Formats: sequence, C-alpha cells, structure tokens
Amino acid sequence: MAKAYDHLFKLLLIGDSGVGKTCLIIRFAEDSFNNTYISTIGIDFKIRTVDVEGKKIKLQVWDTAGQERFKTITTAYYRGAMGIILVYDITDEKSFENIQNWMKSIKENASAGVERLLLGNKCDMEAKRKVQKEQAVKLAREHGIRFFETSAKSSTNVDEAFSSLARDILLKSGGRRSGNSHKPPGTDLKACDKKNTSKCSLG
Repeated sequence: MAKAYDHLFKLLLIGDSGVGKTCLIIRFAEDSFNNTYISTIGIDFKIRTVDVEGKKIKLQVWDTAGQERFKTITTAYYRGAMGIILVYDITDEKSFENIQNWMKSIKENASAGVERLLLGNKCDMEAKRKVQKEQAVKLAREHGIRFFETSAKSSTNVDEAFSSLARDILLKSGGRRSGNSHKPPGTDLKACDKKNTSKCSLG
C-alpha cells in the first residue's frame, strides 16, 4: 500500500500565553475558529498533511500553551522539533519584547540549525495594534528568519506561514533541489482583514 505521506515534520509553537497559538493551530489543522478557547493544559498536537514541492508532508504541530508562564516546556519538545514558530500578539507589546527570550530558549534547548518562523498574530485587530510591522521585520532580519502577520480569526496567512516553514525544512533536508525562489525574511503575503475585531484571547 502506498504511504500516505513522504515526510513527517514536527513543528512547535512557542510564545507568551494569550497570543493565539491554539487558535492558529486549530485554524490550520481544522479550518475553524472559536474565540472562547480555554488555555491549553499540558502539551497537545494537531496533524495536517500538506503538499509542498510535489511531496506530501505530514505536519505534526505541537501546542505549548499553558506552560509558558512556568517555562516548563521540556528540552525534549524543543529537540524533537524540526521547525519552531515564535508567536506574538500585535496588540500586546510585551509579547513581542519576550520573543527575544523565546529565541534564547531555542538557542539553549533546540537542535542546532532548527528552522524558525516569526508570526505576529491577531492582525485583524488593526485598531488595537501596538507592535508595528517594521519592528517585526527588523527582528526577523536580525535573526535571518521569515516573518508573517497572521489572523487565526480571518485565516489570513495561516496556511501560507505553515507551508513556508514546511518548504524550508524540506529544502534543508534535501527533499528537493533548492533552486526555487526563496522569499527574504520579512515576507508578508496578504494584508490583514481589518473588519474582524474579536480576538482569540487564550492561546
């Protein structure tokens, strides 16, 4: 029987509590949104298979919500991850400032050379924006990683962000010749939908 997928990639979402990590994962894996999620207890994961560069990639996306305030995300989860997504909330300056601490955690705990991606979530809440896109672009460039502004509510850039990380991991692992065009860090595909204003508060 043919295998259902060509590669299995483990991804890990990290970031402060309440930035919308759970909402992003559920939007990506199940294409649904609910702004009344309670904070995730422990570690949970969702699975979705995507087509990247002609390969079927099974993505196992781990959600660390509920642990970040205790900083108890174990080294095992970092080490097992092939891609790590750092998430902040564009309406919460502190969550953006803390990205530097999360970068430090990756450096200390993750495998060397793990692919990283920066996401500014809740970009549908433009009226409450506290973190300017330029600040995030600058941070992404400093670390040599890609950046997207996303909205789990309006679905803006969610699939694109996960797929771009899967593509980077695939190319790095030699899954395909790397002759295709690479977007520079700081790429943001779609402007956000400004009509939606409610937020996914816990994440």
